Amino acid sequence: MNRISLLAVLTASAAASPLAAQETMYFAGYSGDFQTMFEAEIAPGFEAEHNVDVVFVPGNSGQTLAKLQAQKGNQEISVALVDDGPMQMAVQFGLCDSVDSADVYGDLYDMAKPENFDGKAVGIGLVATGIAYNKEKFDSQGWAAPTSWNDLTDDKFDKRVTSNPISGTFGLNSLLMFARMNGGGENNIEPGFDVIREKLAPKVVTWSSSNAEMAQMFQNGDIDLGVWGSNRAVALKKTGFPIEFVYPAEGAPAIIASACAVAEGPQADLAQEFLTYLVSPEVQAKLATEGFGPTNSKTTLDAAIAEEVPYGEEKLSKLLGMDWDVINANRADWTKEWTRTVE
Repeated sequence: MNRISLLAVLTASAAASPLAAQETMYFAGYSGDFQTMFEAEIAPGFEAEHNVDVVFVPGNSGQTLAKLQAQKGNQEISVALVDDGPMQMAVQFGLCDSVDSADVYGDLYDMAKPENFDGKAVGIGLVATGIAYNKEKFDSQGWAAPTSWNDLTDDKFDKRVTSNPISGTFGLNSLLMFARMNGGGENNIEPGFDVIREKLAPKVVTWSSSNAEMAQMFQNGDIDLGVWGSNRAVALKKTGFPIEFVYPAEGAPAIIASACAVAEGPQADLAQEFLTYLVSPEVQAKLATEGFGPTNSKTTLDAAIAEEVPYGEEKLSKLLGMDWDVINANRADWTKEWTRTVE
């Protein structure tokens, strides 16, 4: 064999080698600070172990769900991360593959196990819906820290409150909590609407769908408190703003950041590996730095981080589950009523 032929053989062999052929895997998840942390702290370990390039596809839960629906039959995304409400819809729409069995799933809290998603997804992070408030403003006015959902309706907070509208999970959870606290619930939502319309809406300066806008309103002094997520409060606190987060006495609706391997998506085996990676104690500890409480019971957190996220028996006992089957079946009608009578 001459030198040129030998070179051609070696070149072809190298090109066929698994070490030379790096796959690209698309992962859809939350935009903003989460994406920055994910790309710097979480993706590299998986990429090195599996010789794959993980490309982040940013978007909120609704946007990611819409992408999966639009690409059905020709999926480009391998793994998707959304809130548990939209995830339950993704499962119903047939957009998620069954989760392969793995020992690590036995370490998850019940609310995060695949069984909670009909075997089609896993919970990778916990967020509490509660009340965020400007501690510096409260201290200067001599106000006690809020302790109840009803504190949002106090007359001294006229036009000093904000929340998502019903299109956002925090706003939806507010409606559900006021319904539950006044004799209703998922199957009887009208008591919640009554309180929102008559007591909360007059205190709200604006119903904001943007978490970035809500953070800006806190920083500008436009609001004193609002319905928010524990993870969002952590992100704002990192900037030095004196925000504090409260788990109301009546309970804090849990939001479970949930991931699934996309049905008929590329790299099905890698997608399953990625799910187990996301719920490993090491990755769970990294997710906690962005405000997500661990779903793996074997995760250990530093004291400072543990203080900021849903972690430990006391905080976990305050988290409330929601009936997403009922919610998703009625949400379109509730949205129409909200648009007509609240906004």
